[in-house]
Amino acid sequence: MEKTVNKIEVRDLHKAFGRKRVLNGVNLTVGKKESVVVIGGSGTGKSVLIKCIQGLITPDSGSIKVDGIETVGAPRKESEKLYATMGMLFQGGALFDSLSVWENVAFGLMENQKMPRRQAREKAVEVLRQVGLGADVADLSPAELSGGMQKRVGLARAVATRPDIIFFDEPTTGLDPIMADVINDLIIDSVKKLGASALTITHDMASARKIADRIAMLYQGKIIWDGTVAELDRTDNPYVRQFVNGSASGPIKVEI
Repeated sequence: MEKTVNKIEVRDLHKAFGRKRVLNGVNLTVGKKESVVVIGGSGTGKSVLIKCIQGLITPDSGSIKVDGIETVGAPRKESEKLYATMGMLFQGGALFDSLSVWENVAFGLMENQKMPRRQAREKAVEVLRQVGLGADVADLSPAELSGGMQKRVGLARAVATRPDIIFFDEPTTGLDPIMADVINDLIIDSVKKLGASALTITHDMASARKIADRIAMLYQGKIIWDGTVAELDRTDNPYVRQFVNGSASGPIKVEI
């Protein structure tokens, strides 16, 4: 029987910045077409983890495999082919102010896939419709959009190239509860349509519960718990319980 290869497999990953150890032996897998959410407090290394997977940060040691192919220490040309199959929704949207909405959405299509501008604009308008935005916003600048609309444009850009893997960095931060739920629904719908694998980092438990097939908690540089949403509700792990309940009392100490 053929062994199933995970879309992403992280093993014993370490990363330090000077004396500060951020990742201290992280182990994590994301299966094909699986949505995994990593939760944890600010400064626990969530962003560093996904940047290592994306090749933006080089880990000190450990293994990162994408489709079974080792990326740590791999020749740049080989790893870039894998990185080209990834999409990203950034926390603050990270839209280019100097480009129109459609140019932001089509950026990867034109820069990486060398799609002609007219064709790229048509594709961008099509993807904008998929996230609930009409063609009338295509020629606007990002500054003319609300925060929720900017998130939708960021999501459209993340999925426009039809990636195999999509990363979501705090996708609901700064949004009201209703718009946050709209974004959650769009994430679920977009991932399912593409048949993509998703890795999300967040501290928004409502979002995590809705979009995750599996949730993992990162604490002090390690994954200390990993399970389904149903298992999350039953766990007696004191660190997870404190974080999920948003309690100041517990083993996680916050410096004031």
